[in-house]
Amino acid sequence: MIKTLLLLVLIAVVPEAMAEDAQCVRERAAMVETIRAYVRSDVAVLGPQGISESVLKAMEQTERHRFIPAGSCSVAYADMPVPIGQGQTISQPFIVALMTHLAEVKFDHAVLEVGTGSGYQAAVLARLVRRVCTIEIVPALGEAAAKALEGLGYDNVSVKVGDGYYGWPECGPFDAIVVTAALGHVPPPLIEQLKVGGLLVMPLGLASAIQQLTVVEKIAPGQTKTRSVIPVRFVPFTRSQDECRQQHSSC
Repeated sequence: MIKTLLLLVLIAVVPEAMAEDAQCVRERAAMVETIRAYVRSDVAVLGPQGISESVLKAMEQTERHRFIPAGSCSVAYADMPVPIGQGQTISQPFIVALMTHLAEVKFDHAVLEVGTGSGYQAAVLARLVRRVCTIEIVPALGEAAAKALEGLGYDNVSVKVGDGYYGWPECGPFDAIVVTAALGHVPPPLIEQLKVGGLLVMPLGLASAIQQLTVVEKIAPGQTKTRSVIPVRFVPFTRSQDECRQQHSSC
């Protein structure tokens, strides 16, 4: 009798899981088409070439619903930010794709991400590069992201809990850096850890106002070139209070 009941449960659960997976695949494909539509509607941002196909393919393959609370496909693949707890959000898919594209990552690159959040941006990057080092200052988020990434087989991602302002020198130097929180200036340690010719992508500006998504190119030691791309709104760059006290600053 128990075996019969278990079989009935399995028969009921398997089709439901398959239907959910199929929905997620459809929703992801629709998400990518939405990103394409954004690019077509504003050619001035990226030019007629749009976002690279390799980035779009990575977006279509990365299961965003695995990185948000409740794992809802309809919520995960809508083009909007999603709360992930601890006062943080996962950026809308278009912004993830845009930042990844602007970083101009290649398969042999080592990339630093500052602001792991749920781990989704790191997962997208991991499909495109040799190694991703990602830092999260909120322990609960960093630990959950590390567990999710490991569980999904992202073995080229290393997660560290700490103050991302100082980067991760032991993992560097980096070919590209992606910062997923807003700050009024580019942290000097990040520029130091960026290779010459490398790109840093981050929102620059006060958290209380509209920021500018900015690309910083390191053209020589101690020398950079900066360009603004589009106005954005990101959560504030969180600093370690211990570090702020040592610097006699409120950060």
